[in-house]
Amino acid sequence: MTAAPETRERVDAFPTRRIGPYRVRAGRPFPYGATPVPGGVNFSVYSDRATAMSLVLFERGAARPTAELEFPPEFRTGSVYAMTVFGLDEENLEYGFRADGPFDPAAGHRFDARAILSDPYARQVSGRDVWGAEPDWNAAYQYRAQVLSEDFDWGDDTQLRIPFEDLVLYETHVRGFTRHPSSGVTAPGTYAGLREKIPYLKDLGVNCVELLPVFEFDELDNPRTDPATGERLHNYWGYNTVSFFAPKAGYAATGRFGMQADEFKTLVRDLHRAGIEVVLDVVFNHTAEGNEQGPTISFRGLDNATYYMLTPRGEYYNFSGTGNTVNCNHPVVRDFVLSCLRYWVSEYHIDGFRFDLAAILDRAPDGTPLPNPPLLEQLAHDPVLRHTKLIAEAWDAAGLYQVGHFPNYGRWSEWNGKYRDTLRRFIKGESGLAGELATRLAGSPDLYQGRTATASVNFVTAHDGFTLADLVSYNDKHNHANGEDNHDGGDDNHSWNCGAEGPTTLAYVRDLRRRQAKNLLALLLTSQGVPMLLAGDEAGRTQHGNNNTYCQDNALSWFDWTLLEDNADLHAFTRALIAFRHAHPVLRTAEHPHGTDRVGSGFPEISWHGVRAWHPDWAPHSRLLGVMRCGRHAKGGTTPDDHVYVAVNAHWEAHDLELPTLPEGEAWHLFADTTADAAHPLGAEPPLHHPGRYHLGPHAVVVLVGRPTGSPGRPTGPHRP
Repeated sequence: MTAAPETRERVDAFPTRRIGPYRVRAGRPFPYGATPVPGGVNFSVYSDRATAMSLVLFERGAARPTAELEFPPEFRTGSVYAMTVFGLDEENLEYGFRADGPFDPAAGHRFDARAILSDPYARQVSGRDVWGAEPDWNAAYQYRAQVLSEDFDWGDDTQLRIPFEDLVLYETHVRGFTRHPSSGVTAPGTYAGLREKIPYLKDLGVNCVELLPVFEFDELDNPRTDPATGERLHNYWGYNTVSFFAPKAGYAATGRFGMQADEFKTLVRDLHRAGIEVVLDVVFNHTAEGNEQGPTISFRGLDNATYYMLTPRGEYYNFSGTGNTVNCNHPVVRDFVLSCLRYWVSEYHIDGFRFDLAAILDRAPDGTPLPNPPLLEQLAHDPVLRHTKLIAEAWDAAGLYQVGHFPNYGRWSEWNGKYRDTLRRFIKGESGLAGELATRLAGSPDLYQGRTATASVNFVTAHDGFTLADLVSYNDKHNHANGEDNHDGGDDNHSWNCGAEGPTTLAYVRDLRRRQAKNLLALLLTSQGVPMLLAGDEAGRTQHGNNNTYCQDNALSWFDWTLLEDNADLHAFTRALIAFRHAHPVLRTAEHPHGTDRVGSGFPEISWHGVRAWHPDWAPHSRLLGVMRCGRHAKGGTTPDDHVYVAVNAHWEAHDLELPTLPEGEAWHLFADTTADAAHPLGAEPPLHHPGRYHLGPHAVVVLVGRPTGSPGRPTGPHRP
């Protein structure tokens, strides 16, 4: 038997000197941050303009540091300080940096050797471990970097890679989804609580959750109070990132024990097991350091002139509306963003990202929009992100609106704000929109020519704005509880209260509101493109007219689960529509329609209709439109399907519709009419009493299926990996 070879110890596992009581050696510049290595931890931090850098070590939770180790000059490679420190207790360690250098704001430099700086690459951060717990505001170091051991057992889990056109997105807030007492979960308002609701999501039929920010932020970063109650307002949504590589500890039931990373990974793994992808809302346009009066947390103290867009006088450009703007197309910052996204994909198995105020990502350091922004191109072609979904909110707070012409490199999709506005305006009864509505229902080919319909993420509501119930119940926003005299939030809501502002006992108003909500859902879930629902819309969740609940950590923002019983018909209708979409691939064709017959079916792939079949009314006064999709063309003719006909009547009068004639042996069957209480079960849709005609009531939508008489319907169920 041959003896096993001796194990050779690594040369770099031995220190070369001491700094105080600690044994150290020159570290490796990459990766940045704190990385466990044999016998110690490698610390690496970038600063181009610092004149000195120190590593500050704490025992976990201690007010004062246990040691401060200055990086020797020879431990600096270029602009990177790197040092390996041996013999550290990683699980009981917190660390930061102290950077010295010029304080010359006019030149862009804001070094302050008094400040202890959090590591921008920290994989875990403490200081806000329990949501809302009051910290020691006098502590010198608020957001404390920790060393994370990446030892989670993923098994065989990986990105699901569900085709984009087959997704139904569901936007939700980790805390708000289960924080309400009615949620019935063991740990309300946490990753673990959301995990308990996976069966609900699966039953609803959504196959992708889009989570509002989960990168570490400070929920107490809001100076305002509710003017009526005096209660503290919060940074509830989390669009004010403190640390980009660290999951929000306050969202974890185990955050106080430093287990937030594992808890979040468990959530992602179990969502994947249920066939549900995870998209994260990420905020690379600004940070929590604010403007010139804001706190110095990390970037400002390490290299302000690199990380932020600055005016010639050294002040912060404010294209984000929050006080600062990240200098995204600087090479060092591009590397930071790319490294961050790669980390979340490789270590957390995230399926996609939605980029907040993404138009900022194509601005030059002076704010000028770039024709070929290097960051967006790099993200589009990065090998690690190859199968990761990239979704842009294609505008910013300074008026740069790029819906339809966001630099896409064949990879980027967009929140389609024009889809949202067109559907809202048409359904409320505005005139002159029939032609534009047709374009939006067909995947917005006018905006996304050269791309597929999956470039259009279609939505009617999102976290930012009215909920669906409020969209049909309020003409005006009611944001007084936000403490800004009702000046915050958008005024261009395109909403209609149906005859009374807010809650009402008038039965006809309540009936119309319910019908209008169903109308919007029916169009959203039968449109070409990728539909996105706002969590709670399926249950009639209301924010009582507040269209900007960024600061409301209370029942105004939380999902009240008792609404599922109160509005059971709306929930059932939404669930049925999602199932209908999954069952009919003709609704999920990625390619834009040409309006021609390319498969010899005798019908164009898409056709438009009015009161008379084949005669749509494009006149300015028209408030009615019908669309038929020929199932033989589904998925480019590769997946045969039924015909699907959808007609919307935004008029206050009913109309008798002539229906397109189907091939011999086929008949129209009724799936849903929003004037009825419920949709019909898939496969059991009844044939029409009058096969060639349909009476469509005022403010209503009808969905018909054309198939052979007596044949079973299409199988239901979302895509499963």
